[in-house]
Amino acid sequence: MFGRRGSTSTGTPPVRPGGPAGMPEIPQIEDAAGVSPPEPPAPIKTEPKSPSVAPPPQPAQAPAPRKKTSEYYETKAQIFNALVEAIDLSQLARLDAEDARDEIRDVVNDIIALKNVVLSISEQEDLLEDICNDVLGYGPLEPLLARDDIADIMVNGAFTVYIETEGKVEQTGVTFRDNAQLMNICQRIVSQVGRRVDDASPICDARLPDGSRVNVIAPPLSIDGPALTIRKFKRDKLTLDQLVKFGSITKEGATILQIIGRSRCNVLISGGTGSGKTTLLNCLTAYIDGTERIITCEDSAELQLQQPHVVRLETRPPNLEGEGEITMRDLVKNCLRMRPERIIVGEVRGPEAFDLLQAMNTGHDGSMGTLHANSPREALSRLESMITMGGFSLPSRTLREMIVSSIDVVVQAARLRDGSRRITHVTEVLGMEGDTITTQDVFIYDMVGEDPNGRIIGRHRSTGIGRPKFWDRARYFGEENRLAQALDAAEMPEYAVE
Repeated sequence: MFGRRGSTSTGTPPVRPGGPAGMPEIPQIEDAAGVSPPEPPAPIKTEPKSPSVAPPPQPAQAPAPRKKTSEYYETKAQIFNALVEAIDLSQLARLDAEDARDEIRDVVNDIIALKNVVLSISEQEDLLEDICNDVLGYGPLEPLLARDDIADIMVNGAFTVYIETEGKVEQTGVTFRDNAQLMNICQRIVSQVGRRVDDASPICDARLPDGSRVNVIAPPLSIDGPALTIRKFKRDKLTLDQLVKFGSITKEGATILQIIGRSRCNVLISGGTGSGKTTLLNCLTAYIDGTERIITCEDSAELQLQQPHVVRLETRPPNLEGEGEITMRDLVKNCLRMRPERIIVGEVRGPEAFDLLQAMNTGHDGSMGTLHANSPREALSRLESMITMGGFSLPSRTLREMIVSSIDVVVQAARLRDGSRRITHVTEVLGMEGDTITTQDVFIYDMVGEDPNGRIIGRHRSTGIGRPKFWDRARYFGEENRLAQALDAAEMPEYAVE
């Protein structure tokens, strides 16, 4: 199937990994054979669990990777170079992932036999898997990307990789050959979305084909080697029902959020880093009517809307000459000319807050966005600060009146100290008293204490608001009875503590 390369070849051709058609070619992964890379430090060892003692719940773990020596990397480089000479790797893009992997394994097994390379069965299997991952995927990251229980992957240079599972951060035994291999993989990731990372542009935001968010910061800004951070998305999009099962919200609270999403309230989702803002935004958008035209604006497209009429917009960084940048504000201003019925902003972090508020206040009811803040009131203050820092010289009272007339509900998400994620407030914006914005909590989370294992114990409850401000919206959409039942059920004294 593949054309063999002649012995007169003078260089190593570029390798094209398997993936979507049109993916740009990338440089060869391995350096020339014979260069001994520095030996990586040993991964952290974990003691095996005793079968007789019930340990605390732990996420499913893949087998710890074996320590790879400099000799291993030298052997791998030799076999990889022979593989490049044997077949045209660029042709692998025409095969599906499994067929391409089988083809590589067959050729590598032949090379090992011809070169009389002595390897144990486990070492040969590791070698085959590593070469397949290097050619077709993201090298040592592939086993981590395949795990659905990992929320974040944090690479701090070639020899230190951390992951977050179930709210806890732990170090893995995964390592790269050296910082050059890590940088090569970073280049591969960002090039897929038309971006670059190098000395001239050492900071880059990108995404993987599945929507996972990627940030790369390279030397000289990152002193100990490239720093790669991946916020992984689960293969199956989370729903409010699943958040109820996880304890992030109760059934009654989920009903209130459903009604808020369906009745076209303008929603601001607030929370700290890793609190689940984007996940919650995805959940709320599931209740938008399928006939509505939705336009999303994001730095890195990661929202997973299921409606048929969705237009996805993404910002663009400047080119090498510093030109061609498309900012979030450019996208929000432009989408107003695209006849949107709802505007979804992935994250509000600058002067685009002004344009979003104007959109919410001029007929685009049901628009949503997220921002970083630790409480609903702080979220409103941050909106005001963003607009002021964007160069708008408007009086504070005018800005606050704009916020009050634009935002209906603030939903606060939080990551608690035990690693769990909770929706802690559903707060509506009422109006102004003097120069102060007034709000009221509709649904909150009370922390009661913690159990012997350090897990937070608490409960979600209604604050006793009989008719919240968005009651009329709910009645217009025929949801007032469900809203009343949910508020009454969540207010009962016997409401269970989680």
